[in-house]
Amino acid sequence: MNRLELQQAGIVMEDAWLVRGVTLGLEAGRLTALIGMNGSGKSTILRLLAGLWRPSEGQARLDGQPLHMLSRREIAKQVTFVAQDERLDFAFTVQDVVAMGRHPHLGRFSREGREDRQAIQDALECADVAHLAGRFANELSGGEKKRVLLARSLATQADIILLDEPTSHLDVEHALEILELCRSLSEAGKTIAMAIHDLNAVSRFADRVAVVHQGRLHAVDDSARILTSETIEKVFGVEAEQARTPGGESVFIFHRHLSSASSIAAAKPPK
Repeated sequence: MNRLELQQAGIVMEDAWLVRGVTLGLEAGRLTALIGMNGSGKSTILRLLAGLWRPSEGQARLDGQPLHMLSRREIAKQVTFVAQDERLDFAFTVQDVVAMGRHPHLGRFSREGREDRQAIQDALECADVAHLAGRFANELSGGEKKRVLLARSLATQADIILLDEPTSHLDVEHALEILELCRSLSEAGKTIAMAIHDLNAVSRFADRVAVVHQGRLHAVDDSARILTSETIEKVFGVEAEQARTPGGESVFIFHRHLSSASSIAAAKPPK
């Protein structure tokens, strides 16, 4: 079934609550986007869902079982997480990095079998990094590293994929490829959740949107119902004008509030 959820979850660090009272269930076959200001708690929610951090209150559950009662290997077979700030500074080849995604399926002294090798090759091709397989990971560009990390997560063949800013450091073409891949994976039955800043990408690719505001879950609903000019203004403090492309897709044009623009202009030194 692979249902991953938070129930009234919160976490406190250094006497400060990062998030609190979060109830969120991820649905198979749907792409859920977490949106909100920097520091609102999006990444924290993903780490709680991935079982990397244990809630200080409430629970994170996988198929009804508290995550803290499951081993990391058990979780890793079903849930994979790609962090925004994960580094690849070691001299392993791309092939080796992607192969690490198969570790949860192998015994301590087991070797890769035919199924493992096929999963690795499929992941390399899906993330468009097969041509980099022999390159060292620490020699790649930021965008290439991002795609290699995604390939490693795909190699796990986990049904739940959590991504923190998956399109950061990517050029437009590869960002679209990643978003289209995530969309196709969700349509194939995978459970996808990502923290992302690009609201137009959210409008185009996400089925559901979870709005995180000041450490709380402000709202969760289908993207068409929740991604409105009113919500954007309340959460992000900017005016959003909604328009339609010739193809009928909804896009937002953003404007700063006049008061904010005026105060910034007034603060500029004279020439």
